Amino acid sequence: MASHDNEECLPPPPSIVPSHVKPLKIEPELVKNKDPPRVPIARRELGSKGRALTLLTNHFKVEVANTDGYFYQYSVALFYEDGRPVEAKGSGRKILDRVQETYKSELNGKDLAYDGEKTLFTMGSLAQNKLEFTVVLEDVTSSRNTRNLSPDACGSSNDVDRKRVRRSFRSKKYKVEINYASKIPLRAIANALRGNETDNYQEAIRVLDIILRQHAAKQGCLLVRQNFFHNDVRNFKPVNGGVLGVRGLHSSFRTTQSGLSLNIDVSTTTIVQPGPVLDFLLSNQNVTDPYHLDWAKAKRTLKNLRIKTSPSNQEYKIIGLSNLPCKKETFTLKKKGGGEDDSEEITVYDYFVKRRNIALKCSANFPCINVGKPKRPTYVPIELSDLVSLQRYTKALSTHQRSSLVQMSRQNPQQRMRDLSDAQRTSNYSSDPMLRNCGISITTRFTQVDGRVLDAPRLKFGNGENFNPRNGKWNLNDKIIVEPVKISKWAVVNFSASCDLQRLVDGLKKCGRMKGIQVESPFGMFEEQDQFSSSSPVLRVEEMLKQVRSEHPKERPQFLLCVLPEKKNSELYGPWKKKNLVEHGIVTQCIAPAKLNDQYLTNVLMKINAKLGGMNSLLGIERSPSDHIIFNVPTLILGMDVSHGSPGQDIPSIAAVVGSRQWPLISKYKACVRSQGSKVEMIDNLFKPVPGPKGTTKDEGIIRELVMEFYLSSRKIPKNIIIFRDGVSESQFNQVLNIELGQIIEACKFHDESWKPKFTVIVAQKNHHTKFFQPRSSDNVPAGTVVDNTICHPRNYDFYMCAHAGSIGTSRPTHYHVLWDEIGFSTDDLQELVHSLSYVCQRTTTAISIVAPICYAHLAAAQVGQFMKFEDRSETSSIRGGANASPVPELPKLQEDVCNSMFFV
Repeated sequence: MASHDNEECLPPPPSIVPSHVKPLKIEPELVKNKDPPRVPIARRELGSKGRALTLLTNHFKVEVANTDGYFYQYSVALFYEDGRPVEAKGSGRKILDRVQETYKSELNGKDLAYDGEKTLFTMGSLAQNKLEFTVVLEDVTSSRNTRNLSPDACGSSNDVDRKRVRRSFRSKKYKVEINYASKIPLRAIANALRGNETDNYQEAIRVLDIILRQHAAKQGCLLVRQNFFHNDVRNFKPVNGGVLGVRGLHSSFRTTQSGLSLNIDVSTTTIVQPGPVLDFLLSNQNVTDPYHLDWAKAKRTLKNLRIKTSPSNQEYKIIGLSNLPCKKETFTLKKKGGGEDDSEEITVYDYFVKRRNIALKCSANFPCINVGKPKRPTYVPIELSDLVSLQRYTKALSTHQRSSLVQMSRQNPQQRMRDLSDAQRTSNYSSDPMLRNCGISITTRFTQVDGRVLDAPRLKFGNGENFNPRNGKWNLNDKIIVEPVKISKWAVVNFSASCDLQRLVDGLKKCGRMKGIQVESPFGMFEEQDQFSSSSPVLRVEEMLKQVRSEHPKERPQFLLCVLPEKKNSELYGPWKKKNLVEHGIVTQCIAPAKLNDQYLTNVLMKINAKLGGMNSLLGIERSPSDHIIFNVPTLILGMDVSHGSPGQDIPSIAAVVGSRQWPLISKYKACVRSQGSKVEMIDNLFKPVPGPKGTTKDEGIIRELVMEFYLSSRKIPKNIIIFRDGVSESQFNQVLNIELGQIIEACKFHDESWKPKFTVIVAQKNHHTKFFQPRSSDNVPAGTVVDNTICHPRNYDFYMCAHAGSIGTSRPTHYHVLWDEIGFSTDDLQELVHSLSYVCQRTTTAISIVAPICYAHLAAAQVGQFMKFEDRSETSSIRGGANASPVPELPKLQEDVCNSMFFV
């Protein structure tokens, strides 16, 4: 209904109202204006504290001469001759290359930057806004093959076969439609460099990245987003299971304080082992005899991979495997000179051996590869098939494969600099015609930046000892833990036959005495009974706990030490943690010791002490508060992270938020962990109003739980809240500010309308490609290195910090973005706070590479996420959004006795 200000627009009064009565005008209720959307704050002053240090970085300066030009964007549609859209990946580039070759004059001689899908860009406009072209390409994998195409799949060598089947090597017509979409000014890049970003800027940078992708594609590279991998065996390394690690390059354009730069770094990915299909399957399934292969698994693994067949050397995509072995799988073969009905049934094996005279040594008893269609198959014997190189392996990697890939990607700083220098010289970007037309030139020199090395914070240990770490490290050899706990009612359970439990217990008691922790003798050491060792993980855990309860039936143990057979990814870990934390409220520590020396046992004791409420070390300022704002004003520190399943896994994502407790301490934390929709990055349970008793509403969100714990442990309501958020990209910064921070503010208002804490929001990123190097030194940058100039954002408030001492490979700094700061930190104070929070992790004697609250959130999400792996699969089979999707299964709640502990350390 429309509302009007003029009385003349009011409807006439009902006839029952006396004529002398003037109707009242009801003004529409004023709509409350929502707060304007929050945007990331601008940079304040640069930091000044610390020892100056000149560094080099893997950013290469880019000059843009033609800032008055425009990129013209066009949409591309590709069709077959009969009007069907072209959907095969990889076809587009070949078709557009042919368009450019054939219709150069119609394209005004323009070079095309094609994204490989539905968009292309030119420098300047094409002759018309709409263009249509027809091109002809040799098609090596025609989908219009006859039923009896099995002979030709491996190349026919005689006239009889040529007459009997259609050639799969055939010309094919394609129709190409190009339509104008928009134009993008290059000046948008110049504006962004002055701190004035627009949507045009993002599009302009995207075009430049597409030009580099196309440059790499023309060199035959595998493209993975902005990473390029050449087909060079020198860059390949086996990582087990028929998978190769391949080293390549990442490149991306960045706007920085010093101008546009190209960030180039070494990157790695995994590909399928090229070569004979049978060799790949043997390696993939870790068997030595083809007769032991699981062919159902092989079918799933091979689907959609590409092969080349011999002797024809034609390329096909694998559709599946035959149901019968090669010597029994038949197809219809027309006889020489016969009519339509004159044909015979022949096995694939007999055809290749008897008709083609191709010797098959091992294919007879194995399935054939189908390169046709499920209902119109084209069969190839498995030993005549080789997997094409540079096919990306996208399945989840095993622990061993991940470890091998990490080792492969490690390079010391000098080696990485040499590789990047060589790559920049050999990439020959100056030869790219599109870049030349844009007036873009890229230097081959590393960018020099000014770094600073912050002093390490003072640490406090037992007996009042203070200590200043050197290069981010310290040891406990001659130190007493600052807040030790007494370990009394505890036991050891052993799922591993190789561990000497008595030696383990004696070692823990001895190390405990040295560190000030009183470790009493356990009330039991329990070995797994042989009859259960091959049972399901859940049953094995239940039977072990039955043994423990039989020795200690009335009283709950304070702590259980669990010896697992595997160091990582043990199938017992999830059920063990869930049973103890959720059902029994018992803190546990899992170990898989390779050797029982003092250093290993001290590290185990540090984790146990922290889980039971003790502290191993503190920052000196936590016990002697300074004028720092977080110690003068009650301050809650939050760490937030979301853990997602592996690619292809449709399982809930796990959101974890940790909050500091016992202010003014900033070293003790409580964790809240919740499940949410698969691959959902924004945390959606920070504020969760639900119906309460008698028509009321209550909040069951994460923030309320953490605020209550802060209040109960500190007897203060926080006036400042500092949020550290992990795992979000720059495109999600506004969502963090307006969705997540918005939820937190609502939670505070719900608790008390008058409570309005001040917020500081900082995003931490590890997944980037900026590295720092010391000129003329093979060492990594020192612990505490911070950079906030030259290569940082031209407007936004960001800085890089390498708080840790990199001992292996090249250190990766953490990129911190300060999105919001109502508290009003100075740049130096904020950088020192971030640096100090890298020293409070209770599970290590080194500064870590990211602030402890984020590290803890990551650990909590990973540990509780293990609970989900052992739930009934039907409960988690459909957890994506949508009207008909099943609700996300909730995580079980931890017992009250352990939910406030640092169980995640």
